[in-house]
Amino acid sequence: MDSKPSKILLIEDEAVFTNQLQEILNQARGACFQLAACNQFEHGLAALAEGGFDVVLMDISLPDGAGLANIKRAQEQAPSVPIIVLGEVDDEAVAIAVVHEGAQDYLVKGQLNPQLLGRAIRHAIERQRADAALLEAEQKYRGIFEHIVEGIFQTSPDGRYLSANPALARIYGYASPEELSANLTDIGRKLYVEPQRRAEFIQTMQEHDTVTDFESQIYRKDGSVIWIAENVRAIRNRRGQLLYYEGTVEDITQRRLAEEKLRHSEALYHSLVETLPQNIFRKDLEKRFTFVNQRFCQTLGRTAAEILGKTDFDFFTRELAEKYQRDDCRIMGEGKTFETVEQNQTPGGDTVYVQVVKTPLHDAQGKVIGLQGIFWDISERRRAEEQIRMATAELARSREALHKKNEQMEEDLKMAREIQQTMLPQQYPTFPKDADPQASSFRFCHRYLPTGTVGGDYFSVLALSDTEAGIFICDVMGHGVRSALVAAMVRALAEELKPLAGDPGRLLTQLNKDLCAILKHTGSPTLTTAFYMVADAAAGCVRFANAGHPKPLLVQRGSGNVESLGKNMGKSKPALGLFEDAVYTTGQSPLTAGDLVMLFTDGLYEVEGPSQQLYSHEMLASAVRRRVQLPASELFDELLAEIKEFALGQDFMDDVCLVGMEVASLGRPVTQ
Repeated sequence: MDSKPSKILLIEDEAVFTNQLQEILNQARGACFQLAACNQFEHGLAALAEGGFDVVLMDISLPDGAGLANIKRAQEQAPSVPIIVLGEVDDEAVAIAVVHEGAQDYLVKGQLNPQLLGRAIRHAIERQRADAALLEAEQKYRGIFEHIVEGIFQTSPDGRYLSANPALARIYGYASPEELSANLTDIGRKLYVEPQRRAEFIQTMQEHDTVTDFESQIYRKDGSVIWIAENVRAIRNRRGQLLYYEGTVEDITQRRLAEEKLRHSEALYHSLVETLPQNIFRKDLEKRFTFVNQRFCQTLGRTAAEILGKTDFDFFTRELAEKYQRDDCRIMGEGKTFETVEQNQTPGGDTVYVQVVKTPLHDAQGKVIGLQGIFWDISERRRAEEQIRMATAELARSREALHKKNEQMEEDLKMAREIQQTMLPQQYPTFPKDADPQASSFRFCHRYLPTGTVGGDYFSVLALSDTEAGIFICDVMGHGVRSALVAAMVRALAEELKPLAGDPGRLLTQLNKDLCAILKHTGSPTLTTAFYMVADAAAGCVRFANAGHPKPLLVQRGSGNVESLGKNMGKSKPALGLFEDAVYTTGQSPLTAGDLVMLFTDGLYEVEGPSQQLYSHEMLASAVRRRVQLPASELFDELLAEIKEFALGQDFMDDVCLVGMEVASLGRPVTQ
């Protein structure tokens, strides 16, 4: 358990019992408890809404309550807070009903003692944390299952799909796993092109309980045929009875096509040798020709039958024939490749250059049994080499000019960085606008760390009125010039949409439409996440909308609580620039004087530490929680230092933008 006191909310209408409970808690060993009591159920719900409690003790028989239904209502108000029900009677049926409704435990008031109550509270808190961790793990597993590129499945022994992920549905040509399961009810008959393939699969599973790289042709939904490779294992119970098969599927159609092409290429090898533009020949130890291709025959003006079994002396002058055979003897004697360029004269008097390569031939034991030669006319190449030498000289002359252009480009990027820095707020507005910065209802600070010369992160702070502040943050995918340009577009579009700045949902919806209209002409989408919120000092709340951006942290310094802003709004809406018809909704959360709202881009926490571990969003929230009472500027500096230490001193891999808004005071400003 934590060393800090566990905050307990007691919902009970009997003052005497409340006092008794306080005495029991005071006597509990090994823990410290802080009790807050409400004598009406509705008051208890209001207290839960304010947050900060670790556990709820409640009597479900309160006059203004609804019996067992009180448990669900309390859970809806504070889903993460465990509930222990206190009752008058020791009734097992009541206890079971209470737990079924979602409570962690049921205790009889008359049987309470310090040890029992303290243990029940600690166990309830720990079970709630364990349940939350399990839910997070299940969600993470589901995310992997849903988004992995390989098909994952479970099938019954009789050939029905029990489960499948979206990747398998896509491989088989179905719109969803549900459609796949509904249509493929007989795998052996409907899936495999070869009907006996399922029987072979079953036989292998019976013999080994696993199959690896089980390659088959299958029918997709549209009737087309593809190749797949399956890796499957049999799942059995403790008695060894087969329950189902589970495994993965990979589409190997392209690989099989490549293998087929390779087989064809081997078959074509000899025909290619026969038709190559190079002259190819082989000789035995007696320097007799044993193989010649068609090009060599054309060069000599003889047929293969007229050449095979003959020597160079039958076709060339004695001088050339003796030179060729001296080379042959050296090659076969040393067992090394010989390469040279020969200069010859044609009958017309033209100079030609011939590239010659001769290599020794070996038998299976490595003994030299002859040689293979290849030669071709390189006259054009020699002339081209001369042209290249001339071009190289020209290239050297232009290299200095290119160097100067590179220097100019570096200067341009440096200026772009300076311009981008000026796009960020140089000073923050005050609320009201004529207030001294130290007397402003809202105070701001930020840290901006681009990984390149220019970055794709951007934020702005707007004064919508004397009591309303608009804070916008966005993160364009990637980093560099392209991301910086898109960030500049987003800034310009946001400036044009200032009339909508009071409604976060409408502003993001229109911003998305405008951005889609621009980006659709570029040919490739650019992912841009964004979060926009309006802090209202008069209403004591913050309104916000999210476009796929990391949820900001709401730091409640009064209670020490740190939570994600908008955590109860479900999944975030898609990023900007992807779906033109996306509609973004506005959420709302209360603010308290002293609160800090911390906005950031994912480059802050997506850094790699020891053993390739990533610094997670949860680790970030925990680090903030340890520094909850620090001023925002000091908190930000310590946070960045901790994350960099986690990354073993390496620089951040992505642009980092960190913006903080501290709530100094709430309410309308006093007018003179």
